[in-house]
Amino acid sequence: MDVHVVDGTYELFRQFFARPSHANAQGLEVGGARAVVRNMVTMLEEGVTHLGVATDHVIESFRNDLFAGYKTSDGMDPAILDQFGPLELALQAIGVATFPMVEYEADDGMASIAAVAAADDRVGRVLLCTPDKDLAQCVRAGRVVQFDRRNNKILDVDDVVEKYGVRPESIPDYLGLVGDSADGFPGLPGWGAKSAAAVLFRYGHLEDIPKAAGQWDITVRSGAKLAKTLADHYDEALLYRRLAVLEEDAPTITSVDELRWTGPTDDLQAVVSLLDADDLIGRTARLAEVRG
Repeated sequence: MDVHVVDGTYELFRQFFARPSHANAQGLEVGGARAVVRNMVTMLEEGVTHLGVATDHVIESFRNDLFAGYKTSDGMDPAILDQFGPLELALQAIGVATFPMVEYEADDGMASIAAVAAADDRVGRVLLCTPDKDLAQCVRAGRVVQFDRRNNKILDVDDVVEKYGVRPESIPDYLGLVGDSADGFPGLPGWGAKSAAAVLFRYGHLEDIPKAAGQWDITVRSGAKLAKTLADHYDEALLYRRLAVLEEDAPTITSVDELRWTGPTDDLQAVVSLLDADDLIGRTARLAEVRG
């Protein structure tokens, strides 16, 4: 079996901006949530059997306690934030295993599901359905891959190296040096994607980089300046790397069997009314009949 793990937060934001606005009978904006749920049903119709969706039920996480500048929900459109609850309820109602993260982030939830699934000999591949660079650290050769559904592109280890210039296990170190504007931490002055990739492809992790550029057995532009910057801001680099490391102990599953789709729940009718999506009843009923 293959296991599909979806970034529900990414999907909601993507659909919110890609689809026309749609308010239900109560005036609640549900266009993005409705599109995501329909998308998940399409995945099931296309043959996906084991599916899990992780969401950021609360945007803030334990990382905000580690770094004051880490991303928050401040400034986010309420029309998006208010759809997380309906989305999670709807996903659960159509029978999809759903994991709303509070202390952790959706990315941690995905990493945790992947860790359990990858350890199961019954699993062929774990497909992490997101283009988010953070999840590239979870890629394992032929076992855990990233799947960019929008562009129908799969990233295995070689693809991660081609895209970022580093192996999956070095992605947190890479982000520790270059930063991640989406998550709100800056990286180190002067360190760009090319220099970080060149150094980390050779040395792997921050603590393995020689302190002086003269000790590097690679040539990097402005190497002496970069080495000094790393030495002067080493603790910051370690902190930023810590922010980028995904946790694999988020509360998700203990067995891949929990991800097997077995049909909608009794809450489906209420959710159909909430999302104004009558088509979900017939589609999930036909699926359940086919699956037995």
